[in-house]
Amino acid sequence: MPNSGSALILGGTAFAGIALREALLRRGFDVTLFHRGVTAATPPEGVRTVTGDRTHGFDGLENEHFDAVIDTSGYLPHVVERSSDFFRERCKRYVFVSSISVFDATHEELDEASPMPPLPDGASRTEMTPETYGPLKALCEGVVADAFGSRATIVRPGLIVGPNDRTDRFTYWPVRMARGGQVLAPGAPERRAQFVDVRDLAEFLVGLVERAVPGDFNVTSPQGLFTLGDVLATCASVADVPSHVTWVDDGFLVENQVAPWTGLPLWIPPSEGIPGLLNANVRKAVDAGLTIRPLRRTAADTLAWAMQRPSDYVPRCGLSAEREAELLQQFASA
Repeated sequence: MPNSGSALILGGTAFAGIALREALLRRGFDVTLFHRGVTAATPPEGVRTVTGDRTHGFDGLENEHFDAVIDTSGYLPHVVERSSDFFRERCKRYVFVSSISVFDATHEELDEASPMPPLPDGASRTEMTPETYGPLKALCEGVVADAFGSRATIVRPGLIVGPNDRTDRFTYWPVRMARGGQVLAPGAPERRAQFVDVRDLAEFLVGLVERAVPGDFNVTSPQGLFTLGDVLATCASVADVPSHVTWVDDGFLVENQVAPWTGLPLWIPPSEGIPGLLNANVRKAVDAGLTIRPLRRTAADTLAWAMQRPSDYVPRCGLSAEREAELLQQFASA
């Protein structure tokens, strides 16, 4: 395959970075990773690595120039400002991976023009918390846009899922269905679900790089494509283990202190008041080339990857088997 150019990933050793570097290699790019050397994953043959901490500088890259710098690890404005200053004259395009969380999700629907809440008064610009994650990402976007202008591309993924995802925010469901038995499902099967397979995100992003497409794009599955019922049914089909799903109403789960999103992945009850988080309009990204693979492929590949984890692995999200059984018993007797 002819060389498609050179790309530097800031990060690139875990999850989205793995999918991104693989997509770049498939499309003929020369790929370099700049990372701290913390993640144990070994990059594939043909990928050059430069070890360093972006908060202190970019030693080893002073005399290099890249067709694209792809920033997968920018969370704080002053850190992104440092990289923007360094690469302003060292790359043709700077791609910043932001988040759909920059928006005010109290709106019923989100698009690229939706409002972004400011950083709360008194909040630190140099330390990220769950409450400041979105506003800080928005400030980072501003830094990139100001530094690169039409050479900036900003991508805002929704929930990213698929193989190598260590958050368990989707993985819980195919793994749970593989265990079989009575399964507690939150809310109602028609409740919408939105997420993007990490490999679809990577392919879309590389396409933007190849065509030097500027601007900002919300990237997740199109509205109405998936429901929570679709997810569980597909995961059950992939697992091919006998199971029975019991749909438990929101009020019961909230009353019993099941945490939305983390206690039961993909579940956000209406009482949270953030309907937009799972109702983002992605027409702009679809028009620019975003494609979404079949849900069955995502579920099957995620399950295959998850089954390779150690037997004593403790999930980061979801209910334990004991807690799930307890809730199901309480719900049945209520």
